[in-house]
Amino acid sequence: MNQPAPKAAPAPLESRRKMIEFDQVHKYYGDYHALRGISAVIREGEFFSLLGPSGCGKTTLLRTIAGFEDISSGAVLIDGKHMEDVPPNKRPTNMVFQSYAIFPHLTVGENVGFGLRRDPRPAAEKAQAVEQALEMVGLKGYGARAAHALSGGQRQRVALARALILKPKVLLLDEPLSALDKKIREQMQVELIKLQREVGITFVLVTHDQEEALVMSDRIAVMFEGEIAQLADPETLYRRPASRRVADFIGVMNFLPATVLGEGNGHVQLEVAGLGPVDITDDQAQAIPTGEPAAVGFRPETLTILYEGQTATDREAPGVIDEVVYYGDMTYYDVKLDGVEKPVRISMRNVFGREVLDVGTRTRVAWSPGALVLFR
Repeated sequence: MNQPAPKAAPAPLESRRKMIEFDQVHKYYGDYHALRGISAVIREGEFFSLLGPSGCGKTTLLRTIAGFEDISSGAVLIDGKHMEDVPPNKRPTNMVFQSYAIFPHLTVGENVGFGLRRDPRPAAEKAQAVEQALEMVGLKGYGARAAHALSGGQRQRVALARALILKPKVLLLDEPLSALDKKIREQMQVELIKLQREVGITFVLVTHDQEEALVMSDRIAVMFEGEIAQLADPETLYRRPASRRVADFIGVMNFLPATVLGEGNGHVQLEVAGLGPVDITDDQAQAIPTGEPAAVGFRPETLTILYEGQTATDREAPGVIDEVVYYGDMTYYDVKLDGVEKPVRISMRNVFGREVLDVGTRTRVAWSPGALVLFR
């Protein structure tokens, strides 16, 4: 019996053609400078996220791709073509809105096929396209159902099918999961990833949810005040944020005061409160003059509480447990390191046989210099 051929691995991102290009894009609303010289490239077949707090410009930037917002200066290109004066209905894009915009008086199939109403194809072919789109989003057989009777997750799938049936080159997603509860939202995140890989088109997602962006994206542009603060893959953003502001926004980050003692041979020598003297590599550090105050950041999972009889594989520091938060699979400890007033957060997985420690317990914390990042 012949086995099906394995799926070919997707081409490396950097080798794919440019699908969307922003070239020094500015947008003003009167005196308000909403987008401030945005330049970036989104590749064919990429799952790209625009991440940032409310008011940072991410939705405005998404709407410039769709053509719902004119730009004040610069250029937006899609598949190599300038989009100046190209109206939204003539662009090779489609959008899934936060509200889904499902028509309650229509059936599921009529909602999905709404964009085909002027398509010259025979009715049978359009009906087949609707069924294929519904199957693609896991709603096979739902075509005759009333749209108003669907759950939130099902309405989100209908909105996706309605957008994908037109076969756009780019699918724009404006916080499409924000109205769903936590469990369904997490399920839909995984399904969106699978769907994007299956259809192979470029997805551009707007979200303010850091975890959502990390889970779903090939690359993420973190935005503040109309500018891209860092554009990188999720692992780089998480482990090597380019600034303290990015580090503080992406997940949980501990910070300890530090002083630069010197540098040379690709290393920076530091004195870190609670941890003592330490050397880190240049790629872990922003350029900071010797003697100037700074801060080191590190993630909660990069520290480990040492139980009796355990020894650190690298470094350790003494401290006292200040707070304990139990989450079932994880316990989060706030630990005051000796000589430091503000506690650091440590996450520990609750493996079988590992006791949960009490507030006030004297403990030792294992850490490694490789987990530190130096910021101004």
